[in-house]
Amino acid sequence: MNEILMPGGGKPELLAPAGDMEAVRTALRFGADAIYLGGPFMQLRASSAGFDEERLAEASRLIHAAGKRMHVTVNCFAENDEIPRLAEYARFLRDLSVDAVIVSDIGAVAEIKAAVPDLEIHLSTQANCMNYRAAQVYYDMGVSRIVLARELSIEQIAELRAKTPKDLQLEAFIHGAMCMAYSGRCMLSAFLAGRSGNRGQCAQTCRWNYYLMEEKRPGEFFKVEEDERGMTILSSKELCCVDILQQMADAGVCSFKMEGRMRTPFYIATVCNTYRLLIDGKISAAQARTELDTTSHRPFCTGFYLSDPGEVAPDTGGYVREYLFVATALEDSRAGKLRIQTRNPFAAGDKLEVLSPGKLPESFIVERIEDEDGQPIARSAHPMRTLTINAPEGIKKEDLLRKKA
Repeated sequence: MNEILMPGGGKPELLAPAGDMEAVRTALRFGADAIYLGGPFMQLRASSAGFDEERLAEASRLIHAAGKRMHVTVNCFAENDEIPRLAEYARFLRDLSVDAVIVSDIGAVAEIKAAVPDLEIHLSTQANCMNYRAAQVYYDMGVSRIVLARELSIEQIAELRAKTPKDLQLEAFIHGAMCMAYSGRCMLSAFLAGRSGNRGQCAQTCRWNYYLMEEKRPGEFFKVEEDERGMTILSSKELCCVDILQQMADAGVCSFKMEGRMRTPFYIATVCNTYRLLIDGKISAAQARTELDTTSHRPFCTGFYLSDPGEVAPDTGGYVREYLFVATALEDSRAGKLRIQTRNPFAAGDKLEVLSPGKLPESFIVERIEDEDGQPIARSAHPMRTLTINAPEGIKKEDLLRKKA
């Protein structure tokens, strides 16, 4: 097992998402080199995944105290009345010591660069940068990193890298949900639900069940598989790049990005820890895939990177949900006991696995559960309770416990 290294040496950055402070702490603890999150203005996710000014400042202090980088999304496509607000917001982010802003709109790029020339700008994947000439144009505007369009193959990325300035960085997604639309620029939600995905309000309409009917072309068929739920022909598979990370690094990708600002801290911990171990050469790709299967996900694929149309066929299999997140350790295990905060049901006799940073999970059998008064109970059925269970030595505060569903 080898480390994943860039052509000039050094490991690619592992960039993790965060939708709240718990996710920030989780990503830091489980090996992220940098974290991206949304602020109170023009962030392309639901408001629940955005940080207000106070929490954004708190996140900045925490991330920088850990010696990591903080990237803030300003990636909605700007409307006229939002342009005048960008300069003030950019100055606010600069004063928070934000390391970079992720921007889609070309007008927003120009406005931010004019207001705060020294604020690093990363071009969002929403901008659909597909070729070296477009990348050069953005570079000339002051963009320092391109978050590549999802539709590029590894060969196309390598060509773009070869024909652009060496100090222009390239970032690419390596894991998580993908949109069925061109680099995520979709109007389906706006049309069917009145909620624009390009304004951070996507209703996930591509995940709904649809039935295909061709009215005017008899004899032309699109084979679909259907179960009692209908079919999800517009729903894409999920990205998983454990088998091609070195190829991506060789092509010039210097930042590996995980999707998931709406995901749970358990998901972030599992994915971040797995890719950290893989990048550091501590596990194999096969071990990584097995571990990633413990998260809730749609069938995995490698997207467009290998130029294989079969890889991006619609998801007709539905979610894989093999494991449950059952508890968080409230303190280190001592004298064979562990205080936990519950999340999902478990019972005496269950085998639990411990997710700790820097290693694959280890398991133990729950033999005893005690309630808040120290009385034995057979089963934990309610979330957010403080219970005590038997546990081996070595479990640390904020480790996560899971079980096979």
